Amino acid sequence: MGVVSMKSKIRRILLAVRDPSRPPRAALRKVAGLARATHAAVELFHALSEPGDPASPAGAAALKAARRRLERMARTPLLEDCRPSAHVEWDYPPHEAIVRRALRIGADLVIATAQPSGFGKRLWLRNTDWELIRHCPCQLLIVKSARAYRKPRILVAVDPMHAHAKPTALDQRLLASAKALASTLSGSVHIFHAYMPLVASVQGPMGEPLVWESPEVEEVHSAQIAREFARVAAQGGIVPRNRHLMMGDVPTLLEGTVRKLHAGLAVMGAVSRSRLRRLVVGSTAERVLDQLTCDVLIVKPRGFATSVPKRMSAVPARR
Repeated sequence: MGVVSMKSKIRRILLAVRDPSRPPRAALRKVAGLARATHAAVELFHALSEPGDPASPAGAAALKAARRRLERMARTPLLEDCRPSAHVEWDYPPHEAIVRRALRIGADLVIATAQPSGFGKRLWLRNTDWELIRHCPCQLLIVKSARAYRKPRILVAVDPMHAHAKPTALDQRLLASAKALASTLSGSVHIFHAYMPLVASVQGPMGEPLVWESPEVEEVHSAQIAREFARVAAQGGIVPRNRHLMMGDVPTLLEGTVRKLHAGLAVMGAVSRSRLRRLVVGSTAERVLDQLTCDVLIVKPRGFATSVPKRMSAVPARR
């Protein structure tokens, strides 16, 4: 499978800025690196989502102040030679505002930052992050680490058995995105999959785990997964030394592999199971994303259509 050039894929980058008064320096550095490598246009975007009346004098003053701060951020030396633009508007809720702006400017990549919270300032994903993962129509890069991209190792989490009804082409789409990014950043691509033992994944009619009398059943199960994993890896052109197949708890093993490789990025696919079950992240539990210490690139399947309405319904009223 040939590498899709990042230069032909990333033409416009949208950086979602949570607080114009606090420049996200790690994200700005990464935006600059990607923009210079791809010659992409960059827009810094902030949505005013606080309760109030946008048409009031106070609303107009808030818009002016936020725009002034964002324009000052756009002039930072970190973005030198990138010629970024800045845009502020009233829109609510924040994730919908970001999606609407991304659609309006034709963004190929949205970049958002995970914010530290709680004791120890661990980077936890917040509601806006989860909603962006579910609804962002283009590639979404969540910045969790301050480390610069210096020939980064990029770890792609695949689901070769399509255990959660993932489109069969999504794994190759993930690998293509990772290889394009690696080509841009002079990095390398690794592929990862972890699975639970069959006895832990098959339940009886009362929800109890089914216990096999013979280990041969487990061996057949593992061998089948290994064949499918090797097939996906070979189709993606991933050499054997960069393949990581493991049995056990997915979040623990994925984070362990990230740390072992000192990976700069993890690439995951997001798919829609159903309207009621909403949109989830591949074959992993949601705690995977909170546990990861590296940046995360979320890729949607081809043909994904966001459910975010084209217009804001209403700005929240003051209580």
